[in-house]
Amino acid sequence: TVLVATENMYGYGPVDGPMHEGLALNASTRKGAVRAELWRELERGHKAGDFRAVAARASDFYGPGVENSAYGSRFFGPLVAGKKAEVLGDPSTRHTVTYVADLARAMVRLGADDEAWGRAWHIPNAPAWTTDELVAEAARIAGTSPATSRTGPIKMRLGGLFIPAAKEMIELLYEFDHDFVIDDSAYTERYGPEFTPLEEGLSHTVTWYQNHNG
Repeated sequence: TVLVATENMYGYGPVDGPMHEGLALNASTRKGAVRAELWRELERGHKAGDFRAVAARASDFYGPGVENSAYGSRFFGPLVAGKKAEVLGDPSTRHTVTYVADLARAMVRLGADDEAWGRAWHIPNAPAWTTDELVAEAARIAGTSPATSRTGPIKMRLGGLFIPAAKEMIELLYEFDHDFVIDDSAYTERYGPEFTPLEEGLSHTVTWYQNHNG
């Protein structure tokens, strides 16, 4: 039996350039420190022989049924209704996004490969686009106009008065103010580029939101 843990990129903290698995988990944020310690606990347990573990690290999720994400209901919900998609930080920066079905596939793959256990893997993602490009393509598919409403620290602090999750996200805004690109070459060199093209993933996601919006 192996524990396949789903992880995010919080543990690295801000970095220069694409993120790869060789980076130290040096996050100074509360969420990042918690994520880093969770992996260290799994790694210690694996090395001690208490259990077998492997981590599948992903970026911000999107896809059918994904709502609680930076690229979830506040992004796609307004967009398919012809309103402004809510975006975090600077939408002109590139941001790797993870299609949820690709994560599921990678978790199965890693869990079945005993030579992959005992470490973290960045699961495969489509090449990073800017958030503006994601909005434009999603709007084209939806038949609406591409428009955004930017959410920065001040707006998030105000939102945090009523929505605790908004307040907690303030410390992670660095992910959206600069390029946030993930290097998944270790995985793709071993298993191949098993990712869904953004055009296809966005099409499935837009269709889901059109059928479930309101």
